[in-house]
This record gives sequence, C-alpha cells and structure tokens, in this order.
Amino acid sequence: MQDQFNRLAKILRVQPELLLNLEQKMASITGQEGVIEKIAEENDLLVNRTLDEIGLSKASGAQEVRQALQSRLIHLDKELFQILDKPDLSKISKVCGKLCEASISLVNQQMGFFIKRDRAVELLSENPPKNLLEFFGYANVEELIAKESFESVFAALRFTQTTEWMHNFFDTAYNNLGPDDFEEKAIRLKVLEEKWLKVAEKFLEKKYHNVSHLKELGIIFIIPLKLDTPGEITRIFTLILHYLNEVPFYSKLFRKFISEENFSEKLKSLLRGDVLDKSKAESLKSKADWLIIQRYLAKDDENDSRLFMPHINPEAEHWFKAEESLAKLPMKAEDTKGLNFGFWKGLDFVGDFLKNDGGEELVSFDLIDVVMTLVQKEKIKYLYHQQEALWNKIFIEYLGRNKMNELIEQNVIKGYIEF
Repeated sequence: MQDQFNRLAKILRVQPELLLNLEQKMASITGQEGVIEKIAEENDLLVNRTLDEIGLSKASGAQEVRQALQSRLIHLDKELFQILDKPDLSKISKVCGKLCEASISLVNQQMGFFIKRDRAVELLSENPPKNLLEFFGYANVEELIAKESFESVFAALRFTQTTEWMHNFFDTAYNNLGPDDFEEKAIRLKVLEEKWLKVAEKFLEKKYHNVSHLKELGIIFIIPLKLDTPGEITRIFTLILHYLNEVPFYSKLFRKFISEENFSEKLKSLLRGDVLDKSKAESLKSKADWLIIQRYLAKDDENDSRLFMPHINPEAEHWFKAEESLAKLPMKAEDTKGLNFGFWKGLDFVGDFLKNDGGEELVSFDLIDVVMTLVQKEKIKYLYHQQEALWNKIFIEYLGRNKMNELIEQNVIKGYIEF
C-alpha cells in the first residue's frame, strides 16, 4: 500500500504523508476506505492497457510513449478534419457549418442566463474601448456595434484592450448589475471574420489562444487562424466542447446568485476566477477541507503552494465532459484500424513516470495535455490537466461526481469545501 501512496504522491508532486493523512480524514468522513490504493491500481491498469494498445510497455522510454500518443492523435486529427467538412476558419464566419453543428449536437447545452445585449452595449458606451474605436475610426460604440457586430466587438475586447482597461471595465461597468439586466438566451458560437485576425495581430505580439469566451454574455468565439499544425483542429474542437460546458456552468451560478446580496461582487469574483489567497489556504492545512481552484494556477506558477493542497478544479470537470462528448463522435473513414475518439475516454487523470535519459519523466495520457504538447511542438510538455483531473478523481471516489459538482456550486465564492 505504501508504494501506491508514493506513486500517486509523486505524480501530484506532494509528500506521501499528505495523501495518507487525507485518506484517514476522508475515510472517517465518508466511510470510503482504500481510495488512494484503488486509484493507483486503476491508473496502473489504464497505463498498461493504453501502452499495449499502442504497441509499447512500461519499459519504453518517455519520449517514445509521448510520440506514440501524439501519432495516435494526429491520425484522429486528420479524421476529425474530414468529419467537420475540412473547415477553413477564414471562410465560415457567416455560416459556421459542421464545426459548430457537431460541437453543439454533442453537448446539447444551448441556453443560458446572460447579460442583455442592450445593457451590455450601454455599459460599453459608458466605458468606450479607445483602441478599437481608434483602429476602425468610429466615433462611438453605437457605430462600432452597428458596423462590426455585437459578438465580434465584445470578443475583440479580449485581445485589443489592455489588461488594465479590462479590469477597470469589469470593476466599474458590472458594479450595479441586477435581475433586470439578465435574460435567458441562446449561447452564441461565433467564428470571427478574417479581418479580426489582422486586428489581433496589431495588438498581440505572442501567439494567442484563438478560442475563448465571454461567460457573462454567453459568447464563445474563434479567431480565424490558419489550420496548418498537426493537432490544431482537435485542440480547437475540444476547446469549443469545453466552453460549451463551462459557459452553462457559470450561467447556472449567475442565476443562483442574481437575487442574493452583493451579486455584483460575486459576479466579478466568478469572472476573475478567484481562488482563496495563499495565507487563508495555509490555515486550512490541518483540516479535512478542500480548496476550490477554478482556474489552472500552474499556467502562471507551477509551484503555487495551493496546488499541493487537496483541491478540486471545475476546469478539469469541464474537460472531462468535453472528452466524454468527443468519444461519442462517430468515425467517418471505413477503415480506422481500431482507432477512434473513444480511445481517450477515461484517461484524463492517467499518468506515469517512464524512463528518460538515465532518469524518469512524468508522461500524461490526458488528451488535452497530449494535444497541447503536440501543437506546441514539445516546446512545452503539458502535465497540469492530468494532475488536476487526478485531484478531482480522488474527491469523486470519496463522494461521487454529482456531489462534487453540487459542493462546487455551493462553495465556489467561499473558495473551499468545509468538512
């Protein structure tokens, strides 16, 4: 049993004693015993089964395994491109076609609770986006919206305005929102017109995330980059699936808090993705409490101390649902040689240390880590999606997935679940 604690602790980059202590506390609370041992055994089973499917074993090197997983993904990426009717992002701004149709049909979450369009335009008029207005030469926000469309303008705020402007906009514009400012409406999935790529290039120096969203407005948008990198269509498609789960998640919270005291502060907290600050998190260490970390802290600091405490992450749950949806997608080719999108189902929390240059290296079997690493051409080896999914897996084995989601909704503003 000690070996299993050691192996999971190593993947999570924590001391085995932390997991042992967690096991004792959670077993006393839930009556579920042997959870860590069970997860370690399941992880081993899935690692061995997956390696066998790609013709390798644990004796294979980390690089060989990673490349084999990427090869599997490249095959499926080509198949996905065919299934989606070979999308050209520069040409589908008016009619999105299969890219949008397939994702929406797989997730089937089309409605939500969002800020009214007219109210959003009014707020933007009170806080005019100088960069956008100057770029197009428009006199005011009303003209900008009329000429360039509501979805495109609000999406473009993310990559044309400064971070300081965005923070000020949220802090001032969203300060007095209430029930009359929201309505039930359809989620809008929008591929931006090609000219917005040129707008983005003017304001952004580094390669940008070309799929993003505006939770409070119910908009998911795609910047029309050229699809010329292996894995790119899978990355875009799974990001869309992810946001089609994330946007309704937050919409449900907006609806939950809309009539409560300090709604605007709760709204802004959700949009910022607030996490309990480090000093308060430290005070929970001696308890059986779990942090709620609603964004990927490892993107900014992989050694953030809160990552080494028991926690759950709604982002990992959205990715789990996206991968479940992807597995439902039927293959188009007649001869798939046993390859299909279901290959990745259930691997979100799976990872193992494999030999590399005389030592060993953690390899993530999670689809999102694999595709992100592939698209980045291994300049960055992504691991944090798997690690966060593993923390969720531990919690779920004690209390169940439905209970986890229920407790997240109840405690997301507080920032932790108290036992």
